[in-house]
Amino acid sequence: MVKVGLTGGIGAGKSEVSRLLVERGAVLVDADKIAREVVEPGTPGLAAVVEAFGEEVLAADGTLDRPRLGSIVFADADKLAVLNSIVHPLVGARSAELEAAAGPGAVVVHDVPLLTENGLAPLYDLVIVVDASPETQLDRLTRLRGMTKEDARARMAAQATREKRREIADVVIDNDVPLERLVEQVDAVWADLRRRAQE
Repeated sequence: MVKVGLTGGIGAGKSEVSRLLVERGAVLVDADKIAREVVEPGTPGLAAVVEAFGEEVLAADGTLDRPRLGSIVFADADKLAVLNSIVHPLVGARSAELEAAAGPGAVVVHDVPLLTENGLAPLYDLVIVVDASPETQLDRLTRLRGMTKEDARARMAAQATREKRREIADVVIDNDVPLERLVEQVDAVWADLRRRAQE
């Protein structure tokens, strides 16, 4: 098995690269998706979040009111630490289950947006960074996601710098290119990952 950490700045095109890798046979472990699953209604995760932050973090239908919770924790580092202490172990445990189920010869790609920021590179056999220029990121966030330039810049600034991400990369996939060129890069990376997994 090869454990790959996949990361990149917001708008760099990490989702497209993970989609291409899955098409080629990779097993995807999506940290963001799991983080949502572990706090769905009826889960111990949601019960722990409500115990820590009160019923006001629930929407009328009993689901987690993410914007409300976000407004509480992102304004207070201690509260964010409490939330992370609840959610991160649950995400870690579920990720480990998915990885174990993948089997010995698998290429397991962990899609981790904050891999650089949280110092997680040592957990993986290889770190792939999807890289794009800040101009490209800004264009994608405003054009494809409908963000204002101010919001897009603020989100980009809240993440690790491009240089910091590149420092931890074993492989950099350049996504300032047309799709066919991106596919060529992913094909080359996939061939290398398959070879490593066989070893």
